[in-house]
Amino acid sequence: MSRGKYLLRLIRQSTDCCPMHSQSFGLSNSKVRKEYALEMACSSIRYGPGVTEEVGMDFENLGVKKIAVVTDKTLVNLPPVQKAINALEKCNLSYEVFDSVRVEPTDTSFKECIEFARNLLPEAFLAIGGGSVIDTAKAANLYTAYPEADFLDFVNAPIGHGLPVTRSLLPLLAIPTTAGTGSETTGVAVFDYDPLKAKTGIANRAIRPTLGLVDPENIVTMPERVTAYSGFDVLCHAIESYTAIPYTERGPAPDNPKLRPAYQGSNPLSDVWSRHACHITAKYFKTSCKGP
Repeated sequence: MSRGKYLLRLIRQSTDCCPMHSQSFGLSNSKVRKEYALEMACSSIRYGPGVTEEVGMDFENLGVKKIAVVTDKTLVNLPPVQKAINALEKCNLSYEVFDSVRVEPTDTSFKECIEFARNLLPEAFLAIGGGSVIDTAKAANLYTAYPEADFLDFVNAPIGHGLPVTRSLLPLLAIPTTAGTGSETTGVAVFDYDPLKAKTGIANRAIRPTLGLVDPENIVTMPERVTAYSGFDVLCHAIESYTAIPYTERGPAPDNPKLRPAYQGSNPLSDVWSRHACHITAKYFKTSCKGP
């Protein structure tokens, strides 16, 4: 192991690391059985200029007619949302828009979207935005399937109860408008829990979007500062993944495969992509911020 990677892993084992991302919170000791398996649950992704305009047909193909559209107050007036809405209308689909997503969501903003969805009772969700929007839609989808649940039931321990998701959720299609979070591929919804002033989240493969439509036309007009933030997000996620504690050092191993966490630690599969992400970020970061 290189000295740089060794030092980064030492830093990540400190007790003040973020529990959502630090692998130190699941470190094994010699008295428990260590993790022995890793699982890569892949999301479906469609990439290409103009794929936003296919979203209406995607919902038609799923056999749904009533869509909950989740976005924020800035994006609701911008081309990505307008293109998606046009695609829904072209297919004669019914929809209602929730545009009150908060940047860096909180438990309160999550609950507002959950209430919207429970009252609407949609047949599917469409998230158009960055990680905050997509994570909010994931939470709304989850708690719509569990109308009787307390909010903390599915929030990660130790703040919440971290209950497993055993019911089928509605289709969730995600159209990202930034390039850094990768939320369209993950089963994680991150938020600030205001009562404790702590960042936590919900982590379960069941809340992953059904399909992510990655349309490069949706990020062409990103402001330079937002582009820079996205680039740093990519870089930090890649470093964080590559320097995480190896999955074989986690413990105890779960008694049931469904209890295996979404973030399992560094492994040979994710290491390949983490290194590649670091290389392409180094190559294109400055160029992307300058714009076409």
